[in-house]
Amino acid sequence: MVFMSSSQINPPPRLLMGPGPINADPRVLRAMSAQLVGQYDPSMTGYMNEVMELYRGVFKTTNDATLLVDGTSRAGIEAALISLIEPGAKVLVPIFGRFGHLLKEIAVRAGAEVAVREKAWGQVFTPEEIEQAILEEQPTLLALVQGDTSTTMNQPLQDIGAICRAHGVLFYTDVTASLAGNEFRADDWGIDAVTAGLQKCLGGPSGSAPISLSERAVQVIRSRRHVEEGIADGTQGRGRRIASNYFDLAMILDYWGPQRLNHHTEATSMLYGARECARLLLEEGLDAAIARHELHGAAMLAGVQGLGLEVFGDIAHKMNNVVAVHIPDGIDGDAARQAMLEDFGIEIGTSFGPLHGKVWRIGTMGYNARKDAVLLTLAALEQVLRAGGADLTPGGGVGAATEVYQDAAAQGGPR
Repeated sequence: MVFMSSSQINPPPRLLMGPGPINADPRVLRAMSAQLVGQYDPSMTGYMNEVMELYRGVFKTTNDATLLVDGTSRAGIEAALISLIEPGAKVLVPIFGRFGHLLKEIAVRAGAEVAVREKAWGQVFTPEEIEQAILEEQPTLLALVQGDTSTTMNQPLQDIGAICRAHGVLFYTDVTASLAGNEFRADDWGIDAVTAGLQKCLGGPSGSAPISLSERAVQVIRSRRHVEEGIADGTQGRGRRIASNYFDLAMILDYWGPQRLNHHTEATSMLYGARECARLLLEEGLDAAIARHELHGAAMLAGVQGLGLEVFGDIAHKMNNVVAVHIPDGIDGDAARQAMLEDFGIEIGTSFGPLHGKVWRIGTMGYNARKDAVLLTLAALEQVLRAGGADLTPGGGVGAATEVYQDAAAQGGPR
């Protein structure tokens, strides 16, 4: 066997303007380079406590059970669902994109009886439609995505929590794609469980999943608490054991709580990064961050329209931080994306399922929600489209986006 030596890792420079991941804020990367400490070192448990308090601010909640699940945003989703769902329980999943299908799959794997309602991709549900489905299905849990990047839609949640409370239903939502770029209020909206990831509007790398649980959700989870063999604390197990060890939120809550009952070794560098993502967001101010995403998203929307591209879906319910556009007739969508990457070092996305090869998805999120990134992406896209034979107004994309920025500046808005 021949050993092949490898050089030091050196990724190519890229401007990630797809639906995520995005370029991490350099301050987050610097925080992640800090030295490791032991998982029970007072400084480490202190950082864990700080993370809990910071993410209460991010989620706009007073939930004591606000912490991190080690893993990508999908790890947070799976931890929430497998810990809240007992086999045989009825779960309602309204689906309006790829990630609703993901919630359904995880719920099925958790042993739930899953009822679904589906909307055409590019649309969202009304509160009345969801309440009617709850009345028809009588679920114990509603699992609903807020922002689905596969369609770019932002599902309104403001009225859903009250509907769930009125019918005795727990309410879980995935806000991976929307948190910090769109309004979200866990307590005011009656959310029982919410999970996210760092790699979109929070401006970090994938690998840590913030989660917050209401007292109602915690009670359900703790009703299934079992301590693993080898670290028994003298308490008796309760209820049906959660099927996953790693994603057992009852044990994870004990690990993050005052008891510090050992579960896994905390992903220290990711915790540093998650802490810095939240610290920077709260330092900027949630309202200011959402306004920034709204501004640069509006500029990108105007820009692609200025290039003559047709926007996909219900624009009134589009997330601030990503837009989908139909690939023009005569343009090879994958070849254009490759040209953007090779010629300009800019990544934009395609989509999944019924939209694969039919739309591009262009993000303006986190560290990349900036004027220079928007204008550079539009200028590059114009050149790629022109090379593919599209008939465009020269400078139409950059010009339309610039007008949005000029109007915002004239009104004293974010820059």
